[in-house]
Amino acid sequence: TGLSELDIVLGGGIVRGSLILIGGEPGVGKSTLILEIARNVSRTEKVLYISGEESASQISIRAKRMKINSPNVLLSSEIFAENISDMIEQENPQIVFIDSIQTINRESLLNQAGSVTQLRQCTQVLLEIAKKTNIPVFLIGHITKDGNIAGPKLLEHLVDTVLYFEGDKLNYYRHLRAVKNRYGAVGTL
Repeated sequence: TGLSELDIVLGGGIVRGSLILIGGEPGVGKSTLILEIARNVSRTEKVLYISGEESASQISIRAKRMKINSPNVLLSSEIFAENISDMIEQENPQIVFIDSIQTINRESLLNQAGSVTQLRQCTQVLLEIAKKTNIPVFLIGHITKDGNIAGPKLLEHLVDTVLYFEGDKLNYYRHLRAVKNRYGAVGTL
């Protein structure tokens, strides 16, 4: 990732074709973290950043503030899982970021984005494309009021790695810990 502490928590780095879920409270820095990874990877490879929460221009503003200015970072505000899957196959990026999984829909389902059915189906589509193309996909997940990623057990069963991103009480430090990792240790902080 270009971030040594993150690489440790991931068990050595990003595994090709893996599906990685990063959960955390609003404002803890999940989007900033994945933009940092995008910056590092985009120095030599193509990155696809998809946001269902912000427009491409809003993401671009944050990226410019972080001094990320690379033609290798492709931004999209797509919200349909099938279109995202097609985009991944067409663009063939080195890595994909979805911010957030709760905003992605399957067009064929009537359920609202973020519902259990939508979460399961959309995550399954992204898992299949990650495995088919051997491209790692990061999913950002929101934390519910009780401190769990929305649809936690459902998503934990589907993804390869689950990371929780948390702040301390005074917001001086950020903690990233692995609670599931098919490719490394769990409990790493």
